[in-house]
Amino acid sequence: MNTFLKKLGMGQKLAKNFWAILIVAFSGAIIYGLPYFRFDYYDAYLKTYHLTNTQMGVFGSILGIFGMISYLFGGVVADRFSTRMILTVSLIGTGLGGFVHLLPLNYYQLVCLYAFWGVSSLFAFWPACVKAVRILSGSDDQGKAYGFFEGGRGVGAALMAMGAVAAFRYGIGRIDNEVAGMKAVILYYSILTIAMGIFCFFTVKDEKMDPSDRISFKGIGEVLKMPAVWIIGFVTFCNYVFTLSLYYFTPYATSILGATVTFGAMLAAMKRWFSLFGNIGGGYFSDKFGTSKALLISFIVMIVGTAAILILPLNKSSIMPFTILFIVIYVFYNVNYAQTWAMMDEGAIPEKYSGTAAGIISTIGYLPEIFVSLLAGIMIDQHPGVAGYRQFFGFLIVMLILGAIFVVIWKAYLKKHATAKAN
Repeated sequence: MNTFLKKLGMGQKLAKNFWAILIVAFSGAIIYGLPYFRFDYYDAYLKTYHLTNTQMGVFGSILGIFGMISYLFGGVVADRFSTRMILTVSLIGTGLGGFVHLLPLNYYQLVCLYAFWGVSSLFAFWPACVKAVRILSGSDDQGKAYGFFEGGRGVGAALMAMGAVAAFRYGIGRIDNEVAGMKAVILYYSILTIAMGIFCFFTVKDEKMDPSDRISFKGIGEVLKMPAVWIIGFVTFCNYVFTLSLYYFTPYATSILGATVTFGAMLAAMKRWFSLFGNIGGGYFSDKFGTSKALLISFIVMIVGTAAILILPLNKSSIMPFTILFIVIYVFYNVNYAQTWAMMDEGAIPEKYSGTAAGIISTIGYLPEIFVSLLAGIMIDQHPGVAGYRQFFGFLIVMLILGAIFVVIWKAYLKKHATAKAN
C-alpha cells in the first residue's frame, strides 16, 4: 500500500501515516454532526422545537463564545497531552450530549446543551486534529496532508449525512411526523459519535513526546508574537464566515426558489462528496504552486459564484443553475478550508507550537461563530423573503473580498520574510 501511495506523490512519512490521518479525519467529521445537524434540517428543526430564526442563530453564537474560550487554552492542552485521549473524551462527551437532546428540552435548556457542545467538541479536539496531521506528514506534503484530512472529513460527513437522511425518513414514517424524524436523526448521530470515540481509543497511537517539547501556558505569549499566526487567523476568520454562511444556501433554495425540504437535505448530503475535489486537488496544487496562490484563486471564485446566485430568477427554474453554482463554490471553498492550515508550515511556525498556534488561530478565525448565525437570523426575520437573504449574502461577499486582501498581505509577508532571511 505504501508503494501505491508513494506513486500518488506522497512522501515516506505521509504514506506511512496515511491511515492514521484518515482516522483523525473521520473523527473530525463525526464530532460535528450533533452541534450542526440542525442546519441540514433547518425548517424541520424550527418547527419541531418552536424556534425563530434568531433563536437558531443564538445556538451558533453560544457555540462560538464557548469555542473562543476553549480554543485559546485547548491548543496548549493539545501540545501537552495525549491526542488519543483528547479525541476519545471529546467524541464520547459530545455523543452523550446527543442523548440529552432526546429529552423534551425548551429553548433555554437547548442553549445550555449547545454551550456544553461548545466545550466538548471544540476545546482541545480541533487543535489536536490540526497538530496530529502536521506531525504525521512531512514538510513537503503539508498541502496534500491537509487536503486528504479535509477530504476524509468530507467523505465521513457525506456518509454520515446520508445515514441521517435515511434515519429522518424512517422516523417520519407514513404520517410525516417530523418530531419523530428529528429524534431518529439525533439518536443516529449520538450512537455514531460515541462509537467513533471508542474506535479512536483502540486505534489511534500517540507519538512519544520529548518532555522538553511540552510547552506551558507561557507558550501562548511566544506564539502571539508571531505575525504569521495573526495573518492566518484573519484569513481563517473570513473563510469561516463562509463556512457558517453555507448553511443558509439550503434554506434559500427551499424557501425562496421553491425546492423541497428533502431536496435541501439531499443537497446538504451530496455537497460533501464534492469536497474531495477541492480538498485533495487543492492540496496537490498548493504543494506544487504555493498555498497562497491556491487560496487567492479560491476566494475569487467564491466571490463571483455567490454574486451569480443572487441574480438568478426567483422560481423553480433556477434550482438547477443554483445547484451547479453552489457545487462549484463548494469545491473551491474546500480548497481554502484545507489549505489555510498548510499556511502554518509555509509561515515557518515551529512544529512544537503547532497545537498552541492552531488554538490561537482558531480563537481568532472562529470568532464568526459568535455572530454570523445570529446576524443571518436577524436579517431573515426582520426582512422576510428574498430581501433578508440578499442582505446576508451581500455581507458574505464583502467578507470574501476581505479574505482575498489578507491573502495578498500574506504573500507580501512571505516575500519580506524570505528576503530578511536571505540577508
